[in-house]
Amino acid sequence: MATTTWLESLNPAQRQAVDHGDGPLAVIAGAGTGKTKTLASRVARLVERGVPPERILLLTFTRRATHEMLTRASRLIGADIGGKVWGGTFHSVANRLLRTYGEALGLPPSFTVVDQDDSVDLFNLVRSEAGLGERGRRFPRKDTLASIYSRMVNAQEPLRQVLKRDFPWCAAEADAIAEVFGGYIERKRAQHLLDFDDLLLFWHAAATEPDLGPIIAERFEHVLVDEYQDTNAIQAEIVRAMRATNTNVMVVGDDAQAIYSFRAADPEHILRFPDQFEGTTLVVLEQNYRSTAPILAASNDVIAKARRRYSKELFTDRTEGQRPELVTCMTEQDQSDAVCDAVLAHREEGIELREQAVLFRTGHHSDLLEIELGRRNIPFVKYGGLKFLEAAHVKDLMALLRIADNPYDEPAWFRTLTMLEGVGPANARRVMAAVGVRPRAEGDGPSPILRLAEAAEDAPPLLHDELAGLAAALGDCAVEPAPPPSTQVERLAEFLTPIVARRYDSPDVRLGDLEALAAAASGFASRSRFITELVLDPAAHTGDLAQPPHLDDDFLTLSTVHSAKGGEWRAVHVIQAADGMFPSDMATRDADGVDEERRLFYVALTRAIDHLHVYFPMRYYHYRERRDDLHGYAPITRFLPPATQALFDQRQVGVVATEDNAPRPGLVTAAAAKVDAGISALLGG
Repeated sequence: MATTTWLESLNPAQRQAVDHGDGPLAVIAGAGTGKTKTLASRVARLVERGVPPERILLLTFTRRATHEMLTRASRLIGADIGGKVWGGTFHSVANRLLRTYGEALGLPPSFTVVDQDDSVDLFNLVRSEAGLGERGRRFPRKDTLASIYSRMVNAQEPLRQVLKRDFPWCAAEADAIAEVFGGYIERKRAQHLLDFDDLLLFWHAAATEPDLGPIIAERFEHVLVDEYQDTNAIQAEIVRAMRATNTNVMVVGDDAQAIYSFRAADPEHILRFPDQFEGTTLVVLEQNYRSTAPILAASNDVIAKARRRYSKELFTDRTEGQRPELVTCMTEQDQSDAVCDAVLAHREEGIELREQAVLFRTGHHSDLLEIELGRRNIPFVKYGGLKFLEAAHVKDLMALLRIADNPYDEPAWFRTLTMLEGVGPANARRVMAAVGVRPRAEGDGPSPILRLAEAAEDAPPLLHDELAGLAAALGDCAVEPAPPPSTQVERLAEFLTPIVARRYDSPDVRLGDLEALAAAASGFASRSRFITELVLDPAAHTGDLAQPPHLDDDFLTLSTVHSAKGGEWRAVHVIQAADGMFPSDMATRDADGVDEERRLFYVALTRAIDHLHVYFPMRYYHYRERRDDLHGYAPITRFLPPATQALFDQRQVGVVATEDNAPRPGLVTAAAAKVDAGISALLGG
């Protein structure tokens, strides 16, 4: 039978997880051990055993992961179940459930989901109206307020505790910050707006409500969660609440790849899972299908020093292969030269540029390398930058579309009005007050869109035409029955065309992005669904932010390690392996921070399939003007102690030395410290 064939392709540990019956199951899946295959096979096995697809809830962290798993599961059983299984990210599933059950919690089905930037804008409105930036003392700005609020909600920690630990300079302003948060929440509720945090909060409220919670939980016979090590406190509580009627829950993840504490993720959720679900079956996937044995030996040694973890030792049938290479460079420029030389050498060996990646801790770590790549005519694409929806011109159009969908969306109105000629924040607020955006007055007079046309008549000549044009464009989209979403996007893009040309560089490229947005909208039946889906799962990049296309269609990948998680390349080059750079000196204030940096380094190493190169530059210039010669020395990353270095082949670049007096990083650093101390003494430091 076909079933027997695909089950036999699983290794014993994978087969144990896939064949698991009822009850809680935790699968600790090491890097490259077939996590996606295991989850997809589990879904297929459940359906094969008679579980209706619509009674399965699959939670992932990207829509792409959901699609891949359900596509694989459908192929295994020979039936399309992708549209039946409840699959998606936590936020997209929350949106879907709240559209159905939200009214029981006081939510209208027509609520609007706003993204992070729109939340920040709303914080700014509340902050400025309260005059908190005009008191003669420093007060958190809008981005900081949004970060504090999100950390508080997702970690489920009291405000004062969050301030004390993560934002100590704001601790004295706790009462005023709480006041801003109260105003922010009030404004959202009045305008029927939900931010990303609200989606989780309301789902949690629904799942824990005594009458409603069991009804929602009973919809699903099995709950499966991918990347469980990346869940935050509210997500972990949602998973527990969704199993109020049974304990059929499977979580898959790797504590060694928990690298998102800045999003309030906590590896303790996967480490404590067996304690929270009594009778948990624990399955550990250790057979790696990606890397060679020498690469795994070094990676295993790095992660073995972690303080708290599930014990596992990755192994592979690929016992042959080159040892990873540790390249000590005198300067960052020497590092750039060495990387380019290695990339080109691999290319000559038949490893295309697209099969190679350069990984780094922080985006600016590749600055010098990018210059050298350009000089060497090596095309590249860099990841870890803006997403499609974060591009200003795309957000402009989305603001217009949101007004058409919810005429009381205050952040959308504010963004839209301030992009008009001659309209600043004060004028924008006056127009918003005139058209009745706030306070919300449903059933009390015409919609703000209709009032806008009246306001245009009384506006000064310079502003009249733009307000009238805005009113006409919004009016064309807000009619009933509404035009198709793609038609609405095209109409709003028409209004935006002269504004984009006036406000931004590369207007042709940006207008092309708006055309692409219209094409994407053609696949949706309603404006609300299109807005929500784009906010919850935006496209990756806009054309003007990506590197230009290349005729040979081959390019090197440059990426932060965070953005590279889940990827793999035949040759991986990890740069800036110096203490203070990797780990970042901003993340070493406590043992937990160092542990996460170790996991991040481990993730970088385990992306390599055949070749791994780690580069350590000893000398760092504090200014790019080399004539100043202001520099310092750094020690090699603490994650590569001598015992671990012994698992690497080692060479030096740019270091002039004989065999007897070759400089060693530790000695060079000690000497530099003495010199610096002497200079400091002379300066009276």
